Amino acid sequence: MNPALVILVGRAFLSILFIVSGFGKLTGAAGFAGYLGSLGIPGGIAMAYLVGALEFFGGLAILVGFQTRIVAYVLALFTVGTILTAHMGDATAAMKNLSIVGGFLVLGAVGAGAYSVDARKGGATLARA
Repeated sequence: MNPALVILVGRAFLSILFIVSGFGKLTGAAGFAGYLGSLGIPGGIAMAYLVGALEFFGGLAILVGFQTRIVAYVLALFTVGTILTAHMGDATAAMKNLSIVGGFLVLGAVGAGAYSVDARKGGATLARA
């Protein structure tokens, strides 16, 4: 199978969760702010919008392959943070998020592939060992 096509499909699958979740947080920021408060996370509505924007725009960047390596590493760190703050009591959710971290680390290492904005700018080549 064409590696560039596989990377494109992988980017799409990784991005869907973040785009949908981020959009939900941006449109329901008050409810999400309440949830964050129940976890003891400060920042209220501003933090809710910040998290929603990171997820939504980060997901879009991964989808189109824009600044993919940087965004993949940022979202990997963010996802580790969600494991530690919101999913430690739910082993299934923690493992799912750990798998997502793995996907982002691989994407950060190999880059966006040929079908991406990064490729048009010359930054999407596969990493060499």
